[in-house]
Amino acid sequence: MTSSATRILSSVFGYDTFRDSQQEIIDHLIEGGHSLVLMPTGGGKSLCYQIPALVREGTGLVVSPLIALMQDQVNALRQVGVRAACLNSSLPLDEIRRVEGQLLRGELDLVYLAPERLLQDSTLEFLDRCRLSLVAIDEAHCISRWGHDFRPEYLQLDILRDRWPELPVLACTATADERTRREIVTKLRLGEGRVFVTGFDRPNIRYRVTPKINEKRQLLDFIRGEHENDAGIVYCLSRKRTEQVAKFLVDNGLKAMPYHAGLSAGVRHRHQDRFLNEDGLIIVATIAFGMGIDKPDVRFVAHLDLPKSIEAYYQETGRAGRDGLAANAWMAYGMQDVILHTRLAEESDADEIYKRSERQKLDTMLGYCETVSCRRQLLLEYFGESLPEPCGNCDTCLEPVDTFDGTEAAQKLLSCVARTGQRFGALYIIDVLRGSESERIGRFGHDLLSTYGIGTEFDVWQWRSIIRQMVTRGLLAVDLEGYGGLRLTPAARPVLQGEGKLLLRQETAAMARAKKPKKKKATVAILFEGGAEADGEANQALFESLRELRRTTAAEQEVPPYVIFHDKTLAAMALHRPTDEAEFLQISGVGQAKLERYGERFLAVIRESS
Repeated sequence: MTSSATRILSSVFGYDTFRDSQQEIIDHLIEGGHSLVLMPTGGGKSLCYQIPALVREGTGLVVSPLIALMQDQVNALRQVGVRAACLNSSLPLDEIRRVEGQLLRGELDLVYLAPERLLQDSTLEFLDRCRLSLVAIDEAHCISRWGHDFRPEYLQLDILRDRWPELPVLACTATADERTRREIVTKLRLGEGRVFVTGFDRPNIRYRVTPKINEKRQLLDFIRGEHENDAGIVYCLSRKRTEQVAKFLVDNGLKAMPYHAGLSAGVRHRHQDRFLNEDGLIIVATIAFGMGIDKPDVRFVAHLDLPKSIEAYYQETGRAGRDGLAANAWMAYGMQDVILHTRLAEESDADEIYKRSERQKLDTMLGYCETVSCRRQLLLEYFGESLPEPCGNCDTCLEPVDTFDGTEAAQKLLSCVARTGQRFGALYIIDVLRGSESERIGRFGHDLLSTYGIGTEFDVWQWRSIIRQMVTRGLLAVDLEGYGGLRLTPAARPVLQGEGKLLLRQETAAMARAKKPKKKKATVAILFEGGAEADGEANQALFESLRELRRTTAAEQEVPPYVIFHDKTLAAMALHRPTDEAEFLQISGVGQAKLERYGERFLAVIRESS
């Protein structure tokens, strides 16, 4: 079995060796065992069921939540010579009948279905007549009511175990904490199946978080400084905001488009199609966009608003750098994000247990933003994984955060909140602390308080940072009944009484503005950093020529460019410059089918550049 799987890995997919636990997972599935696989985005989850489907007799059945995702995978599989198809509502009736005929005749290696279609009685009865080899359930975290991508249909997938008890089931996802893993195993009735956790770390992604000053301008500076002409995704909380930010980027000379559930299906499809098929395009989206995106060369994911949980943040940032090349996860956040998320949770129709869970997730997300230690260590710790040493590839590692003894500042702040009646918002409290002469303060008589004017040592920006940190640490809470007023929590009492020292992040607006974008490196240099020849202009020029050939080839076939070859494969061609078919086949990502389809065209460009 292992020899068959290894041969397929090389001849079909063009890779020499398996990564992490891939081989063990594949062998387990080929032998008929059930499993839950947790593997980071870009880690090669799909190979864990695609290769067994090619080894076992029959057709592999893949449950996928989005049409775009299944079509993308089908296109990629056909490029390497795998007989794959999908059944979904976007297909015309004659195409559905054609695919069904292929299934009945055993002419397909893999077929992809959405859970809604699979669960129809007519579909199940039809599949009873087909010879199936296995069942793979992609994006398995969708089964969890506590997760960020819950799909009710996933709860019904346990009927597959009754329907075809002899078939091995593989459930896979990139995002699931311990609670969600237990849920998946229980609700899919995987029984004694094995759980494979290959790790959550994405070392090629650089994590960076910054407080909001002028977030749209901050985003623009980030993109221009580090990602000019790169593909990226910008996440916002509201539909209106996605359109405003997309327009802002376009007005400033960038290629950007909005994407949200309020747009018509046709517009969403066109925008997504352009994003997949064009280079250097930016999608500004709500969370409605992303899970179905298999694009490997997304160089950055930016959040202009705070995600509601670490799971959501990890899932969304994981869409950057699927090809293993360097990528950025950049986020700006502020107190208004906290207020909005808290209000949304409190005003929902969910029960108190769910609301408490949402509050805990938000608190953890805030803790991640405000940490002074390695962000990657904190992120991995959330998923039960440890990183012995700081990663060296996040902002807190690269630019360590200064701290200061904030005990006295915290006492001044807490006293001021208490003396003004615990009903005013952050900006008003700051005005009192800084001794503002506003009419409103005089009208309330707060200019007569002992806390009036006692905080002039900090500017408005610094006080906003202190308040944000106090909310994060649970010393202050935001009153959602009124207008976002601050109130003390029981945890504030020890601080007011001077019991212990309180260390806070040292932040100023000038410090945030002073963070300059890093200079963008050429793709070949990024991939082969450390080799002198990798930085050559000739190699980068060849890489761009190969990219152009890939673009025209993809346009001819009406598939996304990365389905032809990934950037990583093109960069390897540019560096190693194969001269014949045997050498071309040695490039990672080139299998026999792609050699036959594209070898001569790409070799011709390489030869011309030599």
